[in-house]
Amino acid sequence: MKVLVVEDDQLSREAIVEFLVEDLKLDVTDAEDGTAALEILQKDKFELIISDIKMPGISGLELLKRVKQDYPGIAVILMTGFSEITHSIEALRLGAADYLLKPVNIDELAMTVSKIQERYQLINENKDLKESVQKMGKEVNASTQRIRALQNTIRDIQESGKMAVFSKHMKQVVDLSLKFHKSRDIPVLIQGETGTGKEMVARLIHFGEGLESPGPFIPVNCAAISEQLFESELFGYEPGAFTGARAGGYIGKMEQAQGGTLFLDEIGELPLEMQAKLLRVLQQRELYRVGGSQLIKLDVRFVFATNRKLKALIDQNKFRSDLFYRIETGNILLKPLREKTEEILPLAQYFLEMYSQRRNRAFKFISKPAASILEKHEWPGNVRELQNAIERVVLLFDDEQLQPWHLAHLFVENTASVPEKVEGIPLRPGEVVLPEEGFSIEELEVEIVAKAIKRFDGAKTAVAEYLGISRSALRSRLRKLEDRRK
Repeated sequence: MKVLVVEDDQLSREAIVEFLVEDLKLDVTDAEDGTAALEILQKDKFELIISDIKMPGISGLELLKRVKQDYPGIAVILMTGFSEITHSIEALRLGAADYLLKPVNIDELAMTVSKIQERYQLINENKDLKESVQKMGKEVNASTQRIRALQNTIRDIQESGKMAVFSKHMKQVVDLSLKFHKSRDIPVLIQGETGTGKEMVARLIHFGEGLESPGPFIPVNCAAISEQLFESELFGYEPGAFTGARAGGYIGKMEQAQGGTLFLDEIGELPLEMQAKLLRVLQQRELYRVGGSQLIKLDVRFVFATNRKLKALIDQNKFRSDLFYRIETGNILLKPLREKTEEILPLAQYFLEMYSQRRNRAFKFISKPAASILEKHEWPGNVRELQNAIERVVLLFDDEQLQPWHLAHLFVENTASVPEKVEGIPLRPGEVVLPEEGFSIEELEVEIVAKAIKRFDGAKTAVAEYLGISRSALRSRLRKLEDRRK
């Protein structure tokens, strides 16, 4: 893989180049700034660019924009010594493959580069298979299946990778999940309140980081299955096993997960009788279908999740202690959002940008009063509640900045009875909030102009008349608006 390193600090640039060449055996070219990088890109082809964000002249973000416009096939990793969330989110929004904080951790760099290498290998393999299908008529069916499997693998891994990590706790969860991914024989128990992302962690344990096909991921919600159907649903049954059974029998969820992962969510709802049978399956790695006499060997990874206190259920004789100690061999505890408040604003910004893009809305920023409301809210539904709250805002409103009154539904079910203030912060539009640390009249002017332009569909004369200013004064404010959007 050919790599272009763009870094204005010579020592840092030389250290990165040396590591990529000597340790990772890559073909590396370097540039001292964004301008030099663009000149090099006109002459040579690269699969990966590793660039600093803060550079004189063309910044790393501007370089990323141009690369995605003119060379969309090149992956870009950005580095920054400035750990503001806005930089990282903006980089990902513009299409960066990843971002790294400086000084760069070489292990993280190696891991990130490795993932991009594997993705290129898979894409090239996919391309080769497509070409072979066109040439080899006899092998069309087999090749087509292989192509679809590769495409499904790419899609599944992309789906599993949508986990926003904004705290040390979630970084530890991810690291632990990847360790468990390497040991298929270890059952894993994920514990956490509703909405903390237990299924997403289960999918991470299943998919890991590689591009190899990890087999099927079969989720089962134990709370959604009636007690009478548990055994046939999990173990399957032979034809005629009981009245009402399908003529051809049924392959249970455990067999469907062969070579992959069975995810049993809400394991605390599993009936006691089934708990004993599940324990035997975990110990012996084999089962009989209902009404069957053939022993079926299992190659299945077991992942469990619960929002209940299993030890309390053991004390109440509702959960077997031997099963508990068996399934908690691998244990992951997800903290509620109220215990990791440092995640709230980054997650809210992440969801705001994601849903704004999906629904073609103008939202880009979170105002300080709205941020204060988000941080102080208890979030009993955790990350899922936060995500749903932001999605609702984007669905119902279309402003550039998220304001307190957009979040009124957090406090009342009927928005017609919205209180005037919550902890001194107005929840109704039209009220000006004067923060203690200062207030920018220019920013307010720019926001008013932006809304007026939208209201009159860009008709500048109408906007100037509406605001009671001259067209030249309006042009001055429009330039400020344009500068802000850049």
